[in-house]
Amino acid sequence: MSEPAPTSARNAVVSAALDLFVAQGFESTSVEQIAQAAGVSRSTFFRQFGGKDDVVFSDHDVLLAQLRDFLADARRDPQENPWAAAAAASVEVFRHFASDPELARRRYAVVRQVPALREREIVTVFQYERLFDDYLREALPGLDPIDAVAFAAAVTAVHNHVLRRLLRGA
Repeated sequence: MSEPAPTSARNAVVSAALDLFVAQGFESTSVEQIAQAAGVSRSTFFRQFGGKDDVVFSDHDVLLAQLRDFLADARRDPQENPWAAAAAASVEVFRHFASDPELARRRYAVVRQVPALREREIVTVFQYERLFDDYLREALPGLDPIDAVAFAAAVTAVHNHVLRRLLRGA
């Protein structure tokens, strides 16, 4: 699986937004301030992101799409172990965030401070769990659904634990 390839302009907007959120708070930061700090117009911001919260979670839609492709490829390979493929997909997500730990730490700090962002993070985590669960059920016909759910939840929980340790500097 390859890394998401957002444009440098998109990265600049994400970085500028996170800097502003950390410095002055999520609620106190306007889209206009983000656009100005990133050197883009307000309309460019809204073409790239739906709103301030989308900046914080900008990677996840791309990552989920890449994981769907990754797991579809694994499903077509008769030699692929579905359990290992689901775990490998989770590792790819970790690698993405670990590739720029400072950006990931700033994002984490912002999410921890804003209840609405924490709630969105929970929904996002569930999207990964559901993707792994669906993949395992398709790849392993006859699998007890409880086993698929349990494995998907375990893989996601371990990923989140290890990622949070990285983000906290451990």
